[in-house]
Amino acid sequence: MALYEHIFLARQDVSQQQVEELTAALTEILASGGGKVTKNEYWGLKGLSYRIRKNRKAHYTLLNLEASPAAVAEMERQMRINEDILRFMTVRVDELEEGPSAMMQKRDRDDRDGGRDGGRPGGDRDRGGFSGERRPRRF
Repeated sequence: MALYEHIFLARQDVSQQQVEELTAALTEILASGGGKVTKNEYWGLKGLSYRIRKNRKAHYTLLNLEASPAAVAEMERQMRINEDILRFMTVRVDELEEGPSAMMQKRDRDDRDGGRDGGRPGGDRDRGGFSGERRPRRF
């Protein structure tokens, strides 16, 4: 059996419960082909970078699969037929990651900005534009 990571995007106007039912149906299709889902993560309703079939948001779901290529092909065929699924992507991997994915790991906002404010209470707003430099002249 091969290992896969599978992500699909469901339409914004379906509920979270319907997305879970859709995930259960996909799991059943894989099980009938001899495969199994080792991890199921619902990432939530997130904004899209661009519109897909008039949708600005989508429900994201990650599945880690252990299945034969035929079972994955059948699951993808069923996904193409389903109108609630906007996009999907299946990637074969050498090994599946343990624990939560990068999307599910909680990161502190202060860690992401790299400490740009220098620990001051007002942050960048205290500087007032440039940091002690003269403004360039406009010609």
